[in-house]
Amino acid sequence: MALMKRQSLVKFDAPLCETIVDTPKPQGNEVLVRIERCGLCHSDLHIQDGYADLGGGKKLDTTRGMTLPFTLGHEIAGVIEETGADVSKDLIGKKVAVFPWIGCGQCRDCLNGDENLCAKQRFLGVSIDGGFASHVLVPDAKYLLDYDPLPVNQAATLMCSGVTAYGALKRLVDRPRQRNLLLIGLGGVGMMGLSFAQAMFKQPISVADLSAAAREAALQNGAAVAYDPSEADIAKRILKETEGGFDAVVDFAGNEKSMAFAVAAVARGGKIVVSGLMGGNFSLPMVQWIYKRMTIEGFMVGTLAEARELMALARAGKIKPTPMKEEPMGEVQKWIDELRAGKVVGRIVLKN
Repeated sequence: MALMKRQSLVKFDAPLCETIVDTPKPQGNEVLVRIERCGLCHSDLHIQDGYADLGGGKKLDTTRGMTLPFTLGHEIAGVIEETGADVSKDLIGKKVAVFPWIGCGQCRDCLNGDENLCAKQRFLGVSIDGGFASHVLVPDAKYLLDYDPLPVNQAATLMCSGVTAYGALKRLVDRPRQRNLLLIGLGGVGMMGLSFAQAMFKQPISVADLSAAAREAALQNGAAVAYDPSEADIAKRILKETEGGFDAVVDFAGNEKSMAFAVAAVARGGKIVVSGLMGGNFSLPMVQWIYKRMTIEGFMVGTLAEARELMALARAGKIKPTPMKEEPMGEVQKWIDELRAGKVVGRIVLKN
């Protein structure tokens, strides 16, 4: 039997290491995909840590139900190598991106098309083995998306950073007030969001990030204005320059400081969509919330239908590529460390 190489989590809060196992054989509706690329996401770091930061010294244990060794990675693109008995053999050899946000398929949320909300989810690289490997076993062929003629790197990253940014921005499209838009946090998801926002909105797109390199990259990729949230009196400056603040804000960082900045920058009657998972605790005086008439919505990853919408836009050439850097799969831990240290602009994509 052929062997499968994996960059495995063998202990929480410890480096990944290579493990070798028998390559799984697909059954029924399952499909075996030989992985060509897998993007590195900041949420991979949280899973490696074994917890999410709740703020105030509290932590959410994310290790329950996980069996080690475990394979992280959920931005996957590759080639169908083998299919189960209930899947057409004609699919073998086809190049596909893999939608990883897979639910149980039976609960109310799944039947409504919201598998990303499923309490018994089977997310690839989160609950079941993912893409930091030579192969991945996908539960059903319906989660495989054609990506031709896109580059394989772009196709892989659309499945998490892409569909997360796209879904977050969709929550702002139909709002009646569309004067301006602010994107906070210019990591892999934020840079995707900048690219998509230019295709989805007519108004100028402003950005904010603590990193000067990230702000410069955003300006080079279409941002109209780039703010440094640490600048003295930045909120006063924004309210003056924008005549009252931003009607729409997406927080792709999702920590205490980024949310405080978002609240300070949002206009009366505006909306903030929070999509980052850096963690911490957010509080807001009720009077301020009501007086400002703001809306705050949490959002994490899109649906399979939204992934198909996004893929169609990208294949039609309506989405500009974002900064990416390709590195060997075997060096994933090195790039986890670089990402953790804040030294990565754009997305790292791992290659087999």
